[in-house]
Formats: sequence, C-alpha cells, structure tokens
Amino acid sequence: MDDFNEKGMSPARRLAESMLRAAVEEYSFNREQEKQREAMATKTARLRELRIAKEAAERDKESSTPLRRQKPKVRRRKILRKG
Repeated sequence: MDDFNEKGMSPARRLAESMLRAAVEEYSFNREQEKQREAMATKTARLRELRIAKEAAERDKESSTPLRRQKPKVRRRKILRKG
C-alpha cells in the first residue's frame, strides 16, 4: 500500500498544508477586521470633532445675537355652552 496520493503528497503533508492555509486565511481575515475597526474609529473621531466645532459655532452665534423677547401667549378659556 502506498501512503501517497496521485500528487505525491502524504496525508500528513496534506493535513499540514491545509492547516497552514487555514491559519493564513484566519490571519488575513483578522487583519482586515482590524483595519476596518481602525477606519471606523478614525471616522467616528473626525465626526465627533466636527459636531463639537459646530455646536461651539452655534453657541457663539447665539451669544452674539441679542435676545428677543417673545410676546406672551394669550390663554383663552373654553366656554361651555348649555344646550
């Protein structure tokens, strides 16, 4: 009996190569996920900075404009009619 297949690889060698291939794929997948996490963190930080700057600009604009007094609302009572 021959322990080699038609390619001349032993079962142990085939197993070792498939395990190595799986490890390389897992490493590549994990590396890609880490890159995506970093990109998301960078984007979130940039958006947070923009939001904070916008809120500060709005506060400055509100403080520079004079406050206008609003007219008091007239409250009307409902009149119940007996019918």
